[in-house]
Amino acid sequence: MSTDHQPLARKWRPTQFDDVIGQRGVVETLRNALASGRLAQSFIFAGPRGVGKTTTARLLAKALNCVDGPTATPCGHCDACREIAEGRDMDVLEIDAATHTQVDNVREVIVEPLSISPIRDRFKIFIIDEVHRLSKNAFDALLKSIEEPPPYVKFMMATTDPQNVPITIQSRSQVFELRALPFTSIREKLREVMVEEGITIDDAALALVARHAEGSMRDALSALDQVLAFTTENVTAEDVSTVLGLVGRDLQFEMVETVAAESLPGVFDLAHRVVESGVDLRLVCRELARLVRDLMVLQIDPTRYADPEVASEDERPRLEPLTRRYSREDLMRAFDLLSRAEWDIRQSSQPRHAFEMTLVKWIHLRQLTPLTELIARLEQGGLAAAAPRQPTPGLPRPTSRPASSPARAASSRPTAAPAARPSSAPAPAARPERPAASSTPATRADRPPAPPSSAPPADPKGALLSALREQNRGFYSMVVAQARDIVVEGDAVVFTFTAVHRHLRTQLEAKRAWLEQVAQQAVGRPLALTVHELPPVAQAEPETAPADPRRADLEARARAEPAVQAVLDVFGGEIEGVEEL
Repeated sequence: MSTDHQPLARKWRPTQFDDVIGQRGVVETLRNALASGRLAQSFIFAGPRGVGKTTTARLLAKALNCVDGPTATPCGHCDACREIAEGRDMDVLEIDAATHTQVDNVREVIVEPLSISPIRDRFKIFIIDEVHRLSKNAFDALLKSIEEPPPYVKFMMATTDPQNVPITIQSRSQVFELRALPFTSIREKLREVMVEEGITIDDAALALVARHAEGSMRDALSALDQVLAFTTENVTAEDVSTVLGLVGRDLQFEMVETVAAESLPGVFDLAHRVVESGVDLRLVCRELARLVRDLMVLQIDPTRYADPEVASEDERPRLEPLTRRYSREDLMRAFDLLSRAEWDIRQSSQPRHAFEMTLVKWIHLRQLTPLTELIARLEQGGLAAAAPRQPTPGLPRPTSRPASSPARAASSRPTAAPAARPSSAPAPAARPERPAASSTPATRADRPPAPPSSAPPADPKGALLSALREQNRGFYSMVVAQARDIVVEGDAVVFTFTAVHRHLRTQLEAKRAWLEQVAQQAVGRPLALTVHELPPVAQAEPETAPADPRRADLEARARAEPAVQAVLDVFGGEIEGVEEL
């Protein structure tokens, strides 16, 4: 058995500036500085893990100490180039700040050796990795050395957390920000490595590894090395999922499609499959959130279907239908839900249950109606004007039904003082129950009533309210239920509204013919519709506060606005303050 295996992350580490991918700005700046001789004495390379911070520092050290240097193209064959690449050059000291955190370590390893000239190379170079881990006193000891080092000394610092590097150190250094590598660059580099290694691997498997790396080339190569330890014959996406514990895109698509179909049994079945496969549920939520983000990107910019980072050629036939089944509001709510679920699952003692409830909640969130849409419906004449949503498979369908007894219907409107809003009236802010799929809003609102029964009801008012609720629940909740009083007197039915509900009176009168038809069917005799309006109730001003005509005028103008009145009607409450903008 061979023991000389070299990990891919080390074997394919860049040896020239040309090999560095995704950091063109940093590389070109260093090339020009080397060519012009405008070299700083201290450099800071900042960025996320695995993007080439320490590698770039080593390449710069080689460029400075190469026998042909300083040069942007070190030979790679001289003693300095080879020893720096192997980490054993006597004049290039690599220091782990996570280990040498204290001020005594800095004095012993860095400050005191500064006065000693390089043994062989042109420059004595200190490469300090994870420099942000140094203590405050260690930074203070290092500050003077960085500010005025000997001409033969160069400092190169790498950090994943530049905010924790004192500004006094940053201001004396050239700071280079290395960014996370794009998905395409990582995938193409992995493909190049596999070709050189003589290994066949699917595009889907490469894409899965590249996404898993999250911008880190080193993580991608390490993950690929782990997969190759499992198999080296035609590596597939399933192999990658098995070894790295990832969720394949096919399963992600199936989950999003099941939620779009609003199938509760389906999401529980999928959750069972995910749990049985042993995949980390937090990772599942993270990958689903990424897919939701991809759907949002494609909705906003359909040209991104050609972007392999968002959609590969095999995935486009499944992505296109999904973008049409989700609104942007659905996707934003889903992304927020899945992001929170990752944290909730981490803290939960029952991760499976938390994951299942996340998928169930996702389905129910799709049934929310935006407040702006509710107000728009009200201004157009009630919620019955809106098209019904398709019922959720696996959920019981809400049905409209009359009150259990006429007495119950009659008691739905308490007799209270005109100034007080009835507290037991049906809550107008509640989501209206969806009509049956076979009916349309128009036919449901004005459908012909059934033939009248032969026996008159014992309670005409209760029978009328029950019939109205059955015929058009939306109109009943938004208009009829807001009446102050409803009385059946002889051959007339009298609706009484307060002054602030004047527009509801208008809506009631607009449906006079239909209401009288329903009343005749419910009561068994013709009833004429009469609408009364109570006079406004004057409210005494506090004795200590003089009347403010300007504020009263503003409040009256605000109440006259249809949108304001609609909100007050639906959600209740009063206007407490008015301010002119």
